[in-house]
Amino acid sequence: MTIEIVHLGKIAYARSGDKGSSANVGVIAYNSQAYEFLLDYLTAEKVHEYFLPLAPRKTTRYELSNLWALNFVLEGVLAGGGSQSLRYDSQGKALGQALLEMPIEIPTQILYRCCYEGEIQ
Repeated sequence: MTIEIVHLGKIAYARSGDKGSSANVGVIAYNSQAYEFLLDYLTAEKVHEYFLPLAPRKTTRYELSNLWALNFVLEGVLAGGGSQSLRYDSQGKALGQALLEMPIEIPTQILYRCCYEGEIQ
């Protein structure tokens, strides 16, 4: 089986925002094949590890299968939030875009089905 390394943004898009010191990042698959792959691949642990430089306390994943989406809540990632944080993005608006840059390892056959067959992005 051949494996491709691509950015998460190849098979999904994202939205993000804040609530106090925490942020949520919604990852929405372009199609059902991409969503099925993400269900197994994109765990709360992987997202937590990806954002470790921002020191989240805890990361929780919620599944929204009717939207082909996963929502991640990163507790404490905003270092106090909009009114307290000295970070450039104290409201978490860029976290979704940052997550789309995450390299993922995806079997070539699944990548092809996600991007080039059936439900095209």
